[in-house]
Amino acid sequence: MKVLVTVKRVIDFNVKIRVKSDNTGVETANVKMSMNPFDEIAVEEGVRLREAGTVTELIAVSMGPPACQETIRTALAMGCDRGILVESDVDLQPLAVAKLLKVLVERESPDLVILGKQAIDDDSNQTGQMLAALLGWPQGTFASKLVLADGAAEVTREIDGGLETVSLKLPAVITTDLRLNTPRYASLPNIMKAKKKAIDVLSPDDLGVDVTPRLTTLKVEEPSKRQAGVMVGSVAELVDKLRNEAKVI
Repeated sequence: MKVLVTVKRVIDFNVKIRVKSDNTGVETANVKMSMNPFDEIAVEEGVRLREAGTVTELIAVSMGPPACQETIRTALAMGCDRGILVESDVDLQPLAVAKLLKVLVERESPDLVILGKQAIDDDSNQTGQMLAALLGWPQGTFASKLVLADGAAEVTREIDGGLETVSLKLPAVITTDLRLNTPRYASLPNIMKAKKKAIDVLSPDDLGVDVTPRLTTLKVEEPSKRQAGVMVGSVAELVDKLRNEAKVI
């Protein structure tokens, strides 16, 4: 079985985000970047399936500037076999990423595609669903448990009311939630070995996909600062403030 996992290069989750002075986006120059945390979970799940003998080949895919090779190397150090980088200086939006992945899936013919449910930079939560629609494959989103057996994937997924278990006929698309697993740290020997693993570099033109952005960001602003709280002397005063000042009741 062949599995394809996606890895996105994002601002590290420990970094405090700063909005650019011209309000066109967030500052990324001289900022620590790392693999999207949900994608780390996707890679870990693929590696565990490989270690269990269910998967024979695990491919890490990233899209963006040349620096994304570092993110792929991290995935290779965690246990992926090889990497594919679709190099582009264009800001790739979810639909463009899904179209690029569709072509790669048609080329590689994996039995399973595992993605993080969302990226922490744009929080779109769209790519996995769009990919499944383009491929016509079943999808299991927000997976907190995954079991593969007899050509099917049993996915326990997190929903508003609790948990839902679905059975998907392979090939399928899975998106990972936080409780699926805990990603491992790459060991130094594996980091050294990852430097020798192959990374194929392609372009959107090689895949015949138009990645021109279809959405325009008008303005990016920091959220307004929270106002200091006030002490109230009674429940009646609290209700009065909620009704007449906050206007939430």
